[in-house]
Amino acid sequence: MLYFLNICSKSRKYWGFLVFTIINLELVALYLQHIVLIKPCVLCIYQRCSLCGIGIAGLIAITAPSFAPLRLFAISIWTYSACKGLLFAKKYIDIQLHPSPFFTCDLFVEFPNWLPINKWWPAIFDANGNCAEYKWYFLSLEISQWMLIIFSSYLLIALLICISQIIDLINHNTK
Repeated sequence: MLYFLNICSKSRKYWGFLVFTIINLELVALYLQHIVLIKPCVLCIYQRCSLCGIGIAGLIAITAPSFAPLRLFAISIWTYSACKGLLFAKKYIDIQLHPSPFFTCDLFVEFPNWLPINKWWPAIFDANGNCAEYKWYFLSLEISQWMLIIFSSYLLIALLICISQIIDLINHNTK
């Protein structure tokens, strides 16, 4: 399996599939926000940004997937973004399962001054929902629970691909 993942990581087709899955998840988020009229909370927006990070990693790797330094850079961005998204999803679930006036999400999204994407694209990155609300269910799981599954899956695949790169590097050095 690791050999297969290593081969996949050197192909534009699989990086393109990664970007395709991210685009679809972002479209679902926008559908829920603008058509179903579910207000995104701060943690929703941060998870959306984590998904964008994974998508950016895919776009970086698509440029030259056979070039190892670029591929490893993309894998590291993918892993970091999936890990951050997983932490945001876990925090979101904790807030919903254990509501407390002392443990809430922020009222406003905080982006760096040099990248105020919530000001540039408020229809996508501005938060006005409540993290403690249960917003939408699909197959008996709430959005936050689905995001935990999604980010766990992305992180697991990224880690397996990372391991496959290390094994490939070791095999090339022993030859």
